[in-house]
Amino acid sequence: MANVVVVGAQWGDEGKGKIVDWLSERADLIARFQGGHNAGHTLVIDGTTYKLSLLPSGIVRSGKLSVIGNGVVLDPWHLAEEIEKLRGQGVTITPETLMIAENTPLILPIHGELDRAREAQASVAKIGTTGRGIGPAYEDKVGRRSVRVADLADTATLELRVDRALVHHDALRRGLGLDPVDRERLMTDLRGIAEKVLPYAGPVWKTLAEARRDNKRILFEGAQGALLDIDFGTYPFVTSSNTIAGQAAAGTGVGPGAIDFVLGIVKAYTTRVGEGPFPAELDDADGQRLGERGREFGTVTGRKRRCGWFDAVLVRQTCATSGVTGIALTKLDVLDGFDELKICVGYELDGEHYDHLPIAADRQARCTPVYETLPGWSESTEGARRWADLPANAIKYVRRIEELIECPVALLSTSPEREDTILVTDPFADR
Repeated sequence: MANVVVVGAQWGDEGKGKIVDWLSERADLIARFQGGHNAGHTLVIDGTTYKLSLLPSGIVRSGKLSVIGNGVVLDPWHLAEEIEKLRGQGVTITPETLMIAENTPLILPIHGELDRAREAQASVAKIGTTGRGIGPAYEDKVGRRSVRVADLADTATLELRVDRALVHHDALRRGLGLDPVDRERLMTDLRGIAEKVLPYAGPVWKTLAEARRDNKRILFEGAQGALLDIDFGTYPFVTSSNTIAGQAAAGTGVGPGAIDFVLGIVKAYTTRVGEGPFPAELDDADGQRLGERGREFGTVTGRKRRCGWFDAVLVRQTCATSGVTGIALTKLDVLDGFDELKICVGYELDGEHYDHLPIAADRQARCTPVYETLPGWSESTEGARRWADLPANAIKYVRRIEELIECPVALLSTSPEREDTILVTDPFADR
């Protein structure tokens, strides 16, 4: 059976939640492979809205196993809150429906404190983090001082891990004017949360290997978007993990040969939350209209998203770096009613034309977009489920995007409802 990786191909907020939910009905396992609770997915199922930020989107589907892989950084207190919230909405969550990799690093309260203290420093340019400790938790992972899920099961090991982390963190806190960490309180908090996390702990890599041997379908779910990738994004205004499709293998413990189809989620226009370059950003009535019609506010933070025209240059790059097989184009209906639409097809910088975004931050900030103008449409695309339901100019717009990004459309989404989806290519089909 085919295994599918789903990644955002812009700056996140592309509508991955709906698409993953749409695909998860046909998957046997849904695996989250990077990020933390800074990522938000909104699912609308039979009129009920579910807001997820840490749990895989497949958790709301009965009969599926959702797994959180080692590439994720896990806030155990947030996990407990999110589980209880979903249970209150009637979702069954047990060790039979959720597994967390034993080697998953934990986000501790000290990580969030450090994150927010750094961002508050007036003398340092802001990155635009969510302040939830994601970056500091990944730093500790690379620095080999993380507390991991398995450590919660042994007090002696837990104390060693905490002491190693505090040598580092207390030094940082002194420099930022923060009080030393209350070690005993942290230990008490960790012992208290352990009983809520350990029942779900298990060898995710082994479970996925067995699933592959049994020809089960695995859906790998990413968070954020490829333009926030720590290596290939608009650095330093990025997240702290690899968000491209290759991370699906390392972040769950499967080999790259397990990936059969990479689906890139792409919004029909462009949005971004937080700081950083955005060549196609609109500060006019069109940008305001896109934000209002698209309800562009972050699921996790509530922050207003910056809006702009579709940037084919950036999406072509992310399709290449993630090896995207096909894209799912979302929120086409938001463009209904525009007399004309623009697509960014290149950049001008210092009198030269660029067909890609330069890697240097100062050059990225100075790029100006080169636009191609297409006619809009007055008819509604909302709720369309067949190509025949789309206006001719909407189809032309989609086809032009395919040409410019050098990648075909596999799915087309025309509303937040999961059934309002046009299937062009089945990602799960055997190849």
